[in-house]
Amino acid sequence: MGDDFTPDQKRYLEGFVSGVQASRASKGLATIGGAGAPPAGEAGHDGPDTIHLEAQDRTTAAGKKLVDQEKWKREEHPFDAYPRLKEQARADQFPKPADNFRWRYYGLFYVAPAQDSYMCRLRIPNGILKAHQFEGVADLAERCGGGYAHATTRANLQFRDIPARCAIDVVEGLIDLGLTARGSGADNIRNVTGDATAGIDPQALLDTRPYAREWHFHIINDRALYGLPRKFNVSFDGGGRVPTLEDTNDIGFQAVQVLDGAGVEPGVWFRLILGGITGHRDLARDTGVLVKPEDATKVADAIVRVFIREGDRTNRAKSRLKYVLDSWGFSKFLAAVESELQLQLPRVDAAFVAPRPAQDRQAHIGAHPQIQPGLNWLGVVLPVGKMTCEQMRGLAALAGDMGDGDIRLTVWQNLLISGVPDARLEAAKRRIEVLGLGWKATSVRAGLVACTGSKGCRFAGADTKGTAEDIAGWCEERVALDQPVNIHVTGCHHSCAQHYIGDIGLIGARVSVNDDGDTVDGYHLVVGGGFGETGAIGREVLRDVKATDAPAAVEGLLQAWTQHRADPAESFQSFTRRHEPDALAAFAQGGAA
Repeated sequence: MGDDFTPDQKRYLEGFVSGVQASRASKGLATIGGAGAPPAGEAGHDGPDTIHLEAQDRTTAAGKKLVDQEKWKREEHPFDAYPRLKEQARADQFPKPADNFRWRYYGLFYVAPAQDSYMCRLRIPNGILKAHQFEGVADLAERCGGGYAHATTRANLQFRDIPARCAIDVVEGLIDLGLTARGSGADNIRNVTGDATAGIDPQALLDTRPYAREWHFHIINDRALYGLPRKFNVSFDGGGRVPTLEDTNDIGFQAVQVLDGAGVEPGVWFRLILGGITGHRDLARDTGVLVKPEDATKVADAIVRVFIREGDRTNRAKSRLKYVLDSWGFSKFLAAVESELQLQLPRVDAAFVAPRPAQDRQAHIGAHPQIQPGLNWLGVVLPVGKMTCEQMRGLAALAGDMGDGDIRLTVWQNLLISGVPDARLEAAKRRIEVLGLGWKATSVRAGLVACTGSKGCRFAGADTKGTAEDIAGWCEERVALDQPVNIHVTGCHHSCAQHYIGDIGLIGARVSVNDDGDTVDGYHLVVGGGFGETGAIGREVLRDVKATDAPAAVEGLLQAWTQHRADPAESFQSFTRRHEPDALAAFAQGGAA
């Protein structure tokens, strides 16, 4: 549109044209080229993409404008563009923005300007893979990447420094290993998480592996479940000792024991919780609905399809499930899900649900007895999730020689070796140490989580992994803790390290250092977050802390807690709730001084 129109007139005309486009499409007429308009010939959609195309049509018919990502999906579905990905690999070319978005459907992220290379993120249902697969990923990361990999906060693996020419080698190399990266990025259902100790935990109510696996393969084999309004997270918690953080997911299935008199068959069910997205300051909420474990995939599918139809395709900041729930309310949303299912979901009063087994915030570190007599899982400490390929091969050999052959990734950026006999436990610990890794950790390091940060992500305001290591090194020498504490360091508002649920959370920010506009790495601090039974969103207490001052600021908060607790059992979260933000800021600044 020309400069003769005012901004309001331009917006009116865009809406008018969008309405005309939708009207013409609905009548089978060719559309006029324009932003957000359905391409000619798409009236009367059919095929697996129909549910998405119809949602886009309703958006434009209402006079709204699709965001660029929706236009890119509509112009060419990423799964139809694989030949071009191969062409770009042969030419050693990285993608432009539209294809950078599309290639994330294959698990490839072009991460410039942070790095002039691809990052590949896998899909590992329930976070469990075989030792030979883990070794194969190490070989692939060494041959095609930077010689290292990271464990992620979705019990997953990713590796970096991949040149454009290796894109197909990575995608197809993973398939050769019996793994995949399909749908691990962009507007798709992300890696399916479950209990890290599924099938081996003495206290678990059920084994989450078959349910996570069924949902994983359901997604992989249904193209209609790709191209959602935005990314989507699903988690299964079976009641094991290691927290799964299911309440941070769009859908959480929590195993519960239902008692007699509830109006349904007593036994183990899944409790359905919805709407978790901690970067937007919300934990998933209990719907009151119970789901038979064998029906979990069917119910999750219906929830996702309602979200596909109703999610916002015009504003990426408001396009998650939380915002449909905020707009509709839970009752209306669940009615739509039941309509999709053609059945009514049972609701049970909380009085008929037994308390869930207590979780252990440090059960992902060190040796712990399994339900199988004489066997143990051994939690390995990975410094902020990083492993070299040599260490990965050593861990794979350890799992095969002394364990049951499984590698179990956790949402705490580390892994477990399971099935280690009592008689071989000490030898397994020594082998971990020889690899330059640990099997025990201080309370600070055991609960330390950090996202990729500015060294690998263009959104991040600071080097989060570097800061996390600095915090651990500084505080371990100065503060003696007798309780677990979680410190989460994230680089930006996307909150991949979930800073709002940490006892102490840090979010990256550029901090001004002079009047000339020069900035350095820095953070805003939040405190008092939690998950599970102590679920809460942390409060901000301090802004613009330089990264170099962050370790001392964290120390100040921890020292204040250890010295001024109401009693020795008072948790850090409870301590922070007794104090106003100004007082907590003073503690932090006292440490920084």
